[in-house]
Amino acid sequence: MTAITTVPTAAPSSGGQLARLGRFLRRNPTMVLGALILIFFVGVAIVAPLIAGDPMLKLPTRRLRPPSPELWFGTDHLGQDVFARVVYGARVSLIVGFSVATISVLVGLIIGLFAGYYRWFDSIVMRLMDGLMAIPAILLAIAMVALNQGSIAIVVAAISIPELPRVVRLVRSIVLSVRELPYVEAAIACGARTPRILFRHITPSTIAPLIVQATYICASAILVEASLSFLGAGVPPEVPSWGNMIASSRLYLARAPWTIFCPAIALALVVLAVNLLGDGLRDRLDPRLSRRL
Repeated sequence: MTAITTVPTAAPSSGGQLARLGRFLRRNPTMVLGALILIFFVGVAIVAPLIAGDPMLKLPTRRLRPPSPELWFGTDHLGQDVFARVVYGARVSLIVGFSVATISVLVGLIIGLFAGYYRWFDSIVMRLMDGLMAIPAILLAIAMVALNQGSIAIVVAAISIPELPRVVRLVRSIVLSVRELPYVEAAIACGARTPRILFRHITPSTIAPLIVQATYICASAILVEASLSFLGAGVPPEVPSWGNMIASSRLYLARAPWTIFCPAIALALVVLAVNLLGDGLRDRLDPRLSRRL
């Protein structure tokens, strides 16, 4: 009776893992850099109560103090801690950006799937999308916010509507090309129901482009929210928002430039990080570009 011996498989060495990690970093520098910056700001927003003080606390006795070891970003004209307001402002910007991207992508995906699959529905939807695209996004957002009391929910809804046509058009174009492929025609010939065809056979082809599109929508939403807050049509003035901070401190630029530069730099870094992440994902998910990497 012969004994059966098993040869243990060698575990991947740490050197091989480090080599693969190094190749990934060299091939995707923009995606890695953008992801690291974005993760940093997300982490700061999550632990804001632990690292920052009260952003609403006003102490007139310390107004317009320059940055110091005690007050890292100085104070504004009301004596509020600029560092605390910048940290809490990250919450507003990230919530708005992620919410607008999620809502726009999910709603645009569903509408685009049916618009690309049903010809009669396509003509109705696309005329509606053309009408929405003819209205400037910032004006539509200002009108919606003006008709309702300013809040984060209203701002998210006001920014999501102008972003919707872009997603619908993207999904529709993909559906129009994918529905003619042999595997979709085979599913139709086999008697598969329409929901199964749309969500199982066609939707996977839209995932990669939608992920990239979501990053650009997120960056655009963060900028629009800051613009609305700067114009006084965004979140309430007492809410710590980067746009509110820049608007309220613009009269003190010559005397206290840190009150504007700190939130402005944070806003620029977040938008840059999201755009870098989107560019890296586009290069990574596009088969034609990934072959060159």
